[in-house]
Amino acid sequence: MSTSRFGVPKYKTHTFDVVVVGAGGAGLRAAIESAARGRKTAVICKSLLGKAHTVMAEGGAAAAMGNVDNRDNWKVHFRDTMKGGRYLNNWRMAELHAKEAPERIRELENWGAVFDRTKDGWISQRPFGGHTYPRLAHVGDRTGLEIIRTLQDKGIHSGLDVFMEYTVVRIFKDAEGRVSGCLAYERENGEFHLFKTKAVVLCTGGFGKAFQVTSNSWEYTGDGYALAWLAGADLQDMEFIQFHPTGMVWPPSVRGILVTEGVRGEGGRLTNTNGERFMFRYVPDMYKGEFAETEEEANQWVEQQSQLKSGAITASQSTARRPPELLPRDIVARAIMAEVKSGRGTPRGGVYLDISWRAPEYVRAKLPSMYHQFKELAGVDITKEPMEVGPTMHYTMGGIVVDPETQMTPRVPGLFAAGEAAVGLHGANRLGGNSLTDLLVFGKRAGEGAATYAAAASADGGVVTAEVEDAIDHYLGFLGEEEEGESPFRVWEDLQNLMQMKVGMVRFKEELQDALEEIQSIKKRAWAVKAPGGKMFNPGWHVAMDLQFMVIACEAAIRGALTREESRGGHTRGDFTDTDEAKWGGKNVLLRNSGDNRMEVVIQPIAPMPPELKKIVDSKAEDISTKGGA
Repeated sequence: MSTSRFGVPKYKTHTFDVVVVGAGGAGLRAAIESAARGRKTAVICKSLLGKAHTVMAEGGAAAAMGNVDNRDNWKVHFRDTMKGGRYLNNWRMAELHAKEAPERIRELENWGAVFDRTKDGWISQRPFGGHTYPRLAHVGDRTGLEIIRTLQDKGIHSGLDVFMEYTVVRIFKDAEGRVSGCLAYERENGEFHLFKTKAVVLCTGGFGKAFQVTSNSWEYTGDGYALAWLAGADLQDMEFIQFHPTGMVWPPSVRGILVTEGVRGEGGRLTNTNGERFMFRYVPDMYKGEFAETEEEANQWVEQQSQLKSGAITASQSTARRPPELLPRDIVARAIMAEVKSGRGTPRGGVYLDISWRAPEYVRAKLPSMYHQFKELAGVDITKEPMEVGPTMHYTMGGIVVDPETQMTPRVPGLFAAGEAAVGLHGANRLGGNSLTDLLVFGKRAGEGAATYAAAASADGGVVTAEVEDAIDHYLGFLGEEEEGESPFRVWEDLQNLMQMKVGMVRFKEELQDALEEIQSIKKRAWAVKAPGGKMFNPGWHVAMDLQFMVIACEAAIRGALTREESRGGHTRGDFTDTDEAKWGGKNVLLRNSGDNRMEVVIQPIAPMPPELKKIVDSKAEDISTKGGA
């Protein structure tokens, strides 16, 4: 054990077969699977167990179970996912997800999850944006919380070792380039810990805290993206950032907090300051014929959904088309911003979302969290008055490149990723509800892949002590008096302002070029910050280390956005407003570590889709529905 000059150990050492970083849905599901396969497994989580950002996913988990509308099946789900992702998805991941999601939901139910039910006792499913049929298994509007509660209970009884309020800051490799360990520190006292392991699974979420207005919680600082990239893994499609259409607008203290898509799934109507349901004006050509063209038909669809759930009509009698409020999120977010910029927004810069037309008891039963959230935080009773909402940075479609089957990174043996940290399933735009089953499907696969790899791996080449000590010295270097360096909080504020103003919903070449220059400057400033005080209870020191992650994720997003000269999904260029299939169709943008921590852009063509899957994508939903003979 290496010691400091005072004889105190510089770090403690632990040994595990598999280390999972993150205790959200993906991390817990991966750890459960790894432990079930006999591997000694550790979970390292930045927050307390049970407090992961997954609890903020409210509306439901997408799985083609057909419990409310029996026309649904995996083929329609696959088609919806590919279409929503503008065909930049990894088609194999989309196929696996659509096929395996129902099994993962039933598994949760067997482990104790209590879902809302239909009158016949089946798991209830609600409509959501971009999904052809009601597909989201839900628990009111607290679905993520129930999933975490269930996985946490299962995990505790699976023999996991859990390290709460630890942050992983470095991944180590042996001489052969294989993962050999990772370094973390305790957030409470600043003590460092070395975890020797054969496999690391990154389930660390996104990087929303690099933006001023975001639905993301404090942990979302891009840790996994940076850890993987610094270790030699590729990032991909980081330009695709989802701005959820409905975040709270008022009061300023809660601006950006998520308003679940479940509100619109239950019939919520978007209106501008003139009282118009404006979404009818914004239905793209690719969705013409699938969504209602009149308010009368949209209202009829809501009524038919209620009749379907009650059994008053059958699926074949549900003929009305979906309201345009249920278009994919990227379309709805841009429509809201168009209304605001045209002077038809609310005085506070949003639009109205109204569910008050439904019976108060129905709203309180189906949307209890939203009722409480607006009542407590904004003084608004959503059973009587509309909510004021606007876009908020919500999700990163890009991430770490992984193998679809095992979730291992192709360039770094022993390094795995799942959930929002990984890329592939969602393409250019994620459909609401796909994230929760993404966590379950690929969390399981990552845990299985990591356990299998660890079992077969030869004795690890060990961690080089000098590398560990150099890393610790680097991070301790951020401790110092304010006159010795800039405040981490000031640099963080400038980073958030840069991303919000120049890498937001609509991007332009000149602004992105400026952003690329500014991020280089911010990166240098981030490496030179100083946090006064010691290691214990020092939030400035935590931010100093979080900045090291955020600047890498932000640079990747900026370079991707500058490279992709078109508008597609979650990436909108004000100077390239059209989708350019000839130039950019079927191409991903990779951000590769050139070997000296310089970011290189690589254009990567997507492998051709098998004919049987191409046929599904090109079909109409009714032709591949269960009724259609699928």
